[in-house]
Amino acid sequence: MTLEWEQVIVHSVDPVALGRWWAEALGWVVVYSSDDEFEIRPEPDRRPGLDFVRFDESKKAKSRLHLDFVPDDQDAEVARLEAHGAKRVDIGQGDQPWVVMADPEGNEFCVLGQRSQ
Repeated sequence: MTLEWEQVIVHSVDPVALGRWWAEALGWVVVYSSDDEFEIRPEPDRRPGLDFVRFDESKKAKSRLHLDFVPDDQDAEVARLEAHGAKRVDIGQGDQPWVVMADPEGNEFCVLGQRSQ
């Protein structure tokens, strides 16, 4: 038996707007779009993807699952994401080498330190 990781589902009040935000932030392509669902992937035939699905309830607490990203340049990437609408957030992480951020609907994600050579 084998399993292939298809996607991560992200509940969203506005899946099209949030999906477009993430597609631009990651440089990914849209593979499906409707009023209630918006799926993006790194490339059309490359998985896993992110699938934003309508859920008419706003986020109420810290996310139990979040994404971590490894940039080439952490400071530059954090600045780029802030300019794109992400916000730095404090979830009690203290002084760490990563930066916790949130997308426009408040979903947390981390920008880790630079890649090691």
